Amino acid sequence: MKWKKVTPELNRFLEDNMASFAADRRPMFGASTYFVNGNMFAGIHEDTIILRLSEADRREIISQHDDVAPFEPMPGRFMKEYVTLPESVYSQPDTFKKWLNRSYQYALSLKPKAKSVKKK
Repeated sequence: MKWKKVTPELNRFLEDNMASFAADRRPMFGASTYFVNGNMFAGIHEDTIILRLSEADRREIISQHDDVAPFEPMPGRFMKEYVTLPESVYSQPDTFKKWLNRSYQYALSLKPKAKSVKKK
């Protein structure tokens, strides 16, 4: 299965919007992905931004934006708690910042993940 390559512009766009968040950046899906307390909360897949949201927030954003959908990186394989934001949503600065902040706050509320120890 081939994925669309993430554009450098979209990667930069998310990086710029993440500047005010205390988050760890790691590569995933060929782009920058962001974690807080070991929990992923934002990233890019193909030409969409993905956010991790609470159940109530997922219902709200999906009801407000027809283009927002549950994140399905492979057919039939949904990533629980994640939605995709197309350009029609992330190009609206106030709307995007609102949902990015909710994603960050939700990830902060989750139990921190223990760091894995790499074997030598």
